[in-house]
Amino acid sequence: MLEILHYRNGIQGKLEGLLSRPIPYWSSDIEIEVKAIVDTVRDLGDEALVKLTKEFDGVNLSQQGLRISLQTIEQAYRAVDDEFLTAIREAIANVTRYHQRQKVSSWSFSDADGVDLEEHSVPLERAGLYVPGGKALYPSSIVMNAVPAKVAGVNRIIVALPPGNAHNPYILVTLGELNLGEIYTIGGAQAIAAMAFGTETVPRVDKIVGPGNIYVTLAKRYVYGVVDIDMLAGPSEVVILADQTANPQFIAADMLAQAEHDQMALAVCITTSQRLAEQIQREIARQIKGLKRREIIAQALTDHGVILIVEALDEGVELVNRIAPEHLELMTANPRQTLPRIRNAGAIFLGHYSPVPVGDYFAGTNHVLPTGGTARFSSPLSVYDFLKRYSVVEYSRSRIEKKGHLIRRLAHIEELGAHEKAIELREQEHKDQELKKSKSMRSLSTE
Repeated sequence: MLEILHYRNGIQGKLEGLLSRPIPYWSSDIEIEVKAIVDTVRDLGDEALVKLTKEFDGVNLSQQGLRISLQTIEQAYRAVDDEFLTAIREAIANVTRYHQRQKVSSWSFSDADGVDLEEHSVPLERAGLYVPGGKALYPSSIVMNAVPAKVAGVNRIIVALPPGNAHNPYILVTLGELNLGEIYTIGGAQAIAAMAFGTETVPRVDKIVGPGNIYVTLAKRYVYGVVDIDMLAGPSEVVILADQTANPQFIAADMLAQAEHDQMALAVCITTSQRLAEQIQREIARQIKGLKRREIIAQALTDHGVILIVEALDEGVELVNRIAPEHLELMTANPRQTLPRIRNAGAIFLGHYSPVPVGDYFAGTNHVLPTGGTARFSSPLSVYDFLKRYSVVEYSRSRIEKKGHLIRRLAHIEELGAHEKAIELREQEHKDQELKKSKSMRSLSTE
């Protein structure tokens, strides 16, 4: 089920598969269907949402309405246990505390030559949060997407909640704890279209965040440019870099935890120890027996799982940076010493007692992370994703006088005459005023 391979012994084929893992969502047939759904909602608004929700979800929105009432959320509190409430409240507090440190300030600087330059950060006006439907039940995902938007100061957060989860008490209570009250019972590509273009009932947003199935992902891809999106997320990933000090039970459990997400999930252990590799392999065979999703796990580990044995930790670090995983666990004798050499990873978990689920649910860092190798150039979801910046320029007359000829020269090289003229007129104004002043002085002296 899970292979052990030596990095130096001709495993290029397997390794290349790990390195070049495109997001497996591009299907021409589904794309055509998604475009048709999105275009229909754009053109027909609420009418299309009612029709498509009845067709795909079997729910008649014309009778129950598109929006979930606050009373429904209040009633959901009666159906959840106290331990869940404690857990979700502490998770929200932890995630909020972490993201508050990402706040950025506007700045400015001036010089003696009459130049004032500034940069201002302002929050987006509206964000759309998609909550997965179907069999998915992810209160933690709501927390991770909503908190940075709230910390950034987004004025309005619009929630799209598919009918399949519209009455789930854990979802509703999480929304209640986050004070998210503008919730619409819509899902799929039609929900993405509604938030991107707006309908008679659903407001148009500036950015859409939140995970979904292939239809949701392709719809987000299609509307990007009309609206911003968080990312095009692929299957979940973990890479564990371990030496002989690591606990094979822990590593096996963490690989299984990642593999249970999806048959396409990536689970890789890179180690310097042959003995540890064999222990992990045996532990996986033992632990998988009691898991409900063992068939999914087995498929993921067979197709996208491997234990790679390297000669030295440096070689392992090089591999990690090439794979650029979503999650990286450093289970080495001194993970802090290894950390500065890691360039490409979405989130890094240090030591033997920091498994991925700690970050997924509770620690405070965001679990919306780059996948498919995109950690080479992108970052976790954060407060920064809900801010936009604008610049401010103020030049004095004296500065234009001193530097206008240089600006005109650059405009001239680019053959943009009107640009040249805009500067020249300001220079000429000063010359005209100086000439007028000079004539006036001569006139007075003559008298």
